[in-house]
Amino acid sequence: MSINRRQFNHLLLLSGAGLAFGGVPTIAGAAAETPVRGGTLNWAYYPDPSALIAINTSSGTGQAIGPKVNEGLFDFDYDLNPIPLLATSWSASDDGLRYTFQLRKGVKWHDGKDFTSEDVKFTIFRLKEAHPRGRITYQNVTAVETPDPNTAIIVLSKPAPYLISALSSSESPIVPKHVYETFKPEEQPKLAQTIGTGPFILKEWQPGSHLIFDRNPDYWDAQKPYLDRVVLRVILDPAARAAALETGEVDIGANPVPLADIERLKANPNLVVDTTTYAYSGPQQQLFFNYENEILTKRDVRLAIAHAIDLQKLVDIALYGYGQVSPSPISTALPKWYDPSIKAREPDPELANKLLDDAGYPRGADGKRFKLRLAYNPFLQPSYADFIKQSLSAVGIDAEVVKFDLATYLKTIYTDRAWDLVIESLSNTFDPSLGVQRAYWSKNFKIGLPFSNASHYVNAEVDQILEAAATEPDEGKRRELWYRFQRIVHEDVASVDLVAAGAQIVASKRVKNFAPGAQGINNSFAQIWLSPDA
Repeated sequence: MSINRRQFNHLLLLSGAGLAFGGVPTIAGAAAETPVRGGTLNWAYYPDPSALIAINTSSGTGQAIGPKVNEGLFDFDYDLNPIPLLATSWSASDDGLRYTFQLRKGVKWHDGKDFTSEDVKFTIFRLKEAHPRGRITYQNVTAVETPDPNTAIIVLSKPAPYLISALSSSESPIVPKHVYETFKPEEQPKLAQTIGTGPFILKEWQPGSHLIFDRNPDYWDAQKPYLDRVVLRVILDPAARAAALETGEVDIGANPVPLADIERLKANPNLVVDTTTYAYSGPQQQLFFNYENEILTKRDVRLAIAHAIDLQKLVDIALYGYGQVSPSPISTALPKWYDPSIKAREPDPELANKLLDDAGYPRGADGKRFKLRLAYNPFLQPSYADFIKQSLSAVGIDAEVVKFDLATYLKTIYTDRAWDLVIESLSNTFDPSLGVQRAYWSKNFKIGLPFSNASHYVNAEVDQILEAAATEPDEGKRRELWYRFQRIVHEDVASVDLVAAGAQIVASKRVKNFAPGAQGINNSFAQIWLSPDA
């Protein structure tokens, strides 16, 4: 069975929702069926997570796992309207430089200490220092005032038109100051330090095997969570994940199976396959160049690589049609900001060969010109790398595919920088100032900072546009800036933007309300319940 979960859950939200923030339906008020309390949700997951909380990483592991433990100030409905979590209300000054948040009273951290405005203040500055996107989101924060324990005021030197939308659990998780101030910004918490206000408490973490989350008995929303326990099972083999879903051994997984298996799982009467693109994701996959490799500093070489790759065939063959060509640094999934005049470069091996010859790299006796190390984000299907390797081989470039687990990948790409080409999956998120700027802003190159400007791309005009777009409150003017940015980057061949890959959530029919808002499966799981009848 295949459905659009967004549409289905939106009907549930409207059916009985209470209203907050001027008529926005709240998740808490929605239910066409009466939730059943109890049970254990078995969650199939890969890769083996090395980071659990998205306080200093934009890794998919932190975005997916962290919200079960650490909450943001808001949740968001499908249209990115805020829903109260740790903040119950907010207001902004007319000049957009002061945001005042009223915080939920009576909230406790998992260790029993009170949640206060000091935790919000600490978190904002930790995100500003250590998070790849937070460095941009909060770049103009000059202060966080805490006039009382239940009021936090973010003070800006320039407007940040995307600020409220960034305050979710997956993007800006609020962490306990009294715990996180004891270790360095680049460090992740250990098991005993993984403390939040969220609906689940992390009880056990066996790397390579599983994580166990138990229901928080003191959760501020007393009726939730409905589940007693969530067991995250690390299953690295895609065939094993498919089998576990089909047999009912696990209940849910995100992008859990090879794309070739999707149609078979859709036909399974016990499963639901959700192919919704959720507003918080902004999917985009890119091929980045390491500008520290002299060969790749030559535009003709980069242009030749672009002309060697047939993006439509990449979608049709490597992705089995689950995606669309997305040739600009801003994803086609963000139509508000995507410039439709940017077109994919025509696949043209003859032109690619000429460009490489003219750049001074003729074929050798073996037909090869030079060798490049081609890495790829382990979240992605290996078929991406296989397809691009074959495409480059056709024009004489010997691309050696190097495969890593997530921890090694992050170290190799962002610390050791031992690569030449990398296929990344840097989500555009819900706003390009957060999801796109990080990859092209010269000031976001920092050794060891994951999911940042891996290329070490430097362009003063691009920097100027990015910084202007990040603070421009007028939507029309922002769009003009983003259009200029796209045209410059595309002409410069700063990257080869590939596709906006489709996403799939596969779940047992007994799993209810698994993606109730804009974050999709990266929500807290507080609303999930298991039907005994399915």
